[in-house]
Amino acid sequence: MFDILVYLFENYLPEACPEPAVLARKLSAIGFEEEAITEALDWLAGLQEHDADAHEVAYNSTQRPAIRVYVDEEQSMLSTDCRGFLTFLEQAGALPPALRELVIERAIATDSALSLSKLKVIVLMVMWRHQHSLDTLLLEELLAADDDEDENRLYH
Repeated sequence: MFDILVYLFENYLPEACPEPAVLARKLSAIGFEEEAITEALDWLAGLQEHDADAHEVAYNSTQRPAIRVYVDEEQSMLSTDCRGFLTFLEQAGALPPALRELVIERAIATDSALSLSKLKVIVLMVMWRHQHSLDTLLLEELLAADDDEDENRLYH
């Protein structure tokens, strides 16, 4: 699924991404497996369900900085490194609180504990979908894999 998400980021603008049925055919023709395609399309549909609310809150919010407390389920799915990375992005002003919540929701939707590199793909996709500006250094950080996950290294 994550390979498909990276492929979408690299090849489509958010507003130019094909409809799910067309996209499924294109991904299948490229060689992605049906199970991964279905999983990615379901994940993207979940992201789209939350688009309007997150966009409204993210860009019209005057929220003050706060500490995010993670519930047990979130802690089991997001390692300390993942939670620290989200905090870093938020404190750096790169990830508004509403988008952070959408990232966490989409991370939980994967139904598996995530590595930092997979969380970075989720952050990238949420920002891509909301056309949230990314500076070059942040983009490089999101596309860089962890040292222990060289086989999953993402290149743009």
